[in-house]
Amino acid sequence: MPQQYPFSAVVGSDDMALALILTTISPEVGGVLVRGEKGTAKSTIVRALAAVLPPIEVVAGDRFSSDPRDPAPLSPDGPFDADATTETRPVRLVELPVGATEDRVLGSLHLERALSEGRTEYEPGLLARAHRGILYVDEVNLLHDHLVDLLLDAAAMGRSTVERDGVSVEHAARFVLVGTMNPEEGELRPQLLDRFGLTVEVAAPRDPALRVEVVRRRMAYDTDAEAFAAEYAEPEKLLTERILAAQRLVGRVRLTDEALLKIAEVCAAFEVDGMRADIVTARAAMAHAAWNDRSEVIRADIRAAARLALPHRRRRNPFDAPGLDEDLLDQILGDDEPEPPGPPEGDGGDDGPSDDPGEDAASDETAPPTTDSDDVPSPDDRTSDDVVPPATSSYDAPPEQGSTQTTTVGATDPYRTRLFTVRGTGNGAAGKRSRAITEWGRRVGAHRPLDGSGSIDLTETLRAAAPHQFARGRRTGPMQFRGDDLRVATREGHEANLILFCVDASGSMAARKRMEQVKTAILSLLLDAYQRRDKVGLVTFRTDRAELVLPPTHSVEIAAARLGELPAGGRTPLAEGLLESARVLEVERVRDPRRRPLLVLVTDGRATSGPGAVERSRLAAAHLARRDIASLVVDCESGAMRLGLATELARHLHAEHVPVHEVSATALTGAVHERVA
Repeated sequence: MPQQYPFSAVVGSDDMALALILTTISPEVGGVLVRGEKGTAKSTIVRALAAVLPPIEVVAGDRFSSDPRDPAPLSPDGPFDADATTETRPVRLVELPVGATEDRVLGSLHLERALSEGRTEYEPGLLARAHRGILYVDEVNLLHDHLVDLLLDAAAMGRSTVERDGVSVEHAARFVLVGTMNPEEGELRPQLLDRFGLTVEVAAPRDPALRVEVVRRRMAYDTDAEAFAAEYAEPEKLLTERILAAQRLVGRVRLTDEALLKIAEVCAAFEVDGMRADIVTARAAMAHAAWNDRSEVIRADIRAAARLALPHRRRRNPFDAPGLDEDLLDQILGDDEPEPPGPPEGDGGDDGPSDDPGEDAASDETAPPTTDSDDVPSPDDRTSDDVVPPATSSYDAPPEQGSTQTTTVGATDPYRTRLFTVRGTGNGAAGKRSRAITEWGRRVGAHRPLDGSGSIDLTETLRAAAPHQFARGRRTGPMQFRGDDLRVATREGHEANLILFCVDASGSMAARKRMEQVKTAILSLLLDAYQRRDKVGLVTFRTDRAELVLPPTHSVEIAAARLGELPAGGRTPLAEGLLESARVLEVERVRDPRRRPLLVLVTDGRATSGPGAVERSRLAAAHLARRDIASLVVDCESGAMRLGLATELARHLHAEHVPVHEVSATALTGAVHERVA
């Protein structure tokens, strides 16, 4: 097994290191969510954490890592004798793959023994293996919502209950849940984000000296991992001892009424919903006090806890990034309290880990100094409610045809849109848009399992085995089963799709009122895509070419930002826009063949760029139609004299045609009421 990169050797992740340590001191804090760009050592420091945690004692042979000191361990392998054999082992780091099934997470019926021996036996899942350890989910924002809910519920309750496939099992599942994510790949839902105890934003250091140190250490590790680890063996040992001391102390830390009132004032000032923020902040403050060898919570502990527990809980719009106004936090807490004393001599001393574990990363003479974690400002203190930039131009009339003049117009507040779906039934990733065969939903049949996963359909399994009983030699006794008798339920639910926007940004769209209406409609559709877990992409066309402004991504926030910067002006190369969209969809079909696309063409139907523009547009539309790509034409034509070009284009595309003012669900309801009246 390759040597793990030392925890104390990671540079520039002070807040992240502190958050991880606090939640290992007090797992009741609720885990850590780490948000950051690529290449910021998120996975490295999480995987290194397990190596510095104190080892645990478990009952020998127990698959559920029961604590020998627990008088009534919640383990299906129990009960255990009072003198049961015990063993000491390192804390486990269990990694949960994004594509894991519910059976793999929760555990399920042991199929081989059930079919061959007729015995009902529970096969533990990842939650059982992670008990008293760390459960790590990389790219947690790409995990299916029902699995995230399942993990967070188990983390909050400290146990896992399985009621399925003839199995009824409950076992302990107390673990530190750590999730990492790149916001560019999409955000977690607000209700799921709130279930993580702490969250941190990480970014690559901007200080050249720190960047040099990161490279130097990584190259030293790659050259000789054993020697590099040996260099940090003493800081790692001291860090382990300090964590163990804090774990023993945290239960005796005193949280005074004054400190509790101050926590409540902070949470109220930041307008967080519910009471989870108060509870998590209090627990994190107690863990921070224990980490600093204090038996009573002081304001410095509250400040450190609030910086980690509140940024993702403040009220915000779907496209707003988490953040915290630290000036307001300081104003509420005040500064009339003396600085807290450092750790006493003998508990690490001058050579032990500092108040911020990240400082150990730069403790040697070659490392540049780092900043104390309690004084590092949040990377994102934005509190603006604006989703896209406001209008930056007062130009109200469209440029003349052929002009290169451009203008940028902002959008108004988004609204709830109609539901647009892909026709037919797919089998893509679970979501909330189009019909699909999924792991969740109503039962519509049964089938043979392709990968051994799924919910067993007992009736169909019995029906498949029944005709073969005589041939298998059964005369009396239990039925004889074989592997190919197994049937699992086929369920119909909803899937997420790829929504590719192809937007006309030509001069005919550049009038302020029209472009504002168009951008608002697109922004509203983006919000709908965010709620339904779709991927989104953005193609624009203007002047003489089409451009892929945003490759397909889960981050609708980036799409909203690109939309706000979208200029308009020039001629209308409609054919180029359609062909570029076809190219993008073909590439995505290869990358993600199960995810069905929905092309949303936003245009007034005009084609004015180059010779034969209209005919080339018809041919491009026919090309897309032959590929059976589900399409929606959002008609932006307005005014008394309408040519109906977008309607004709929709016919060539075999697409649904919707006027831009009917994208809103409210507008559709109003139109229905008018027809009924």
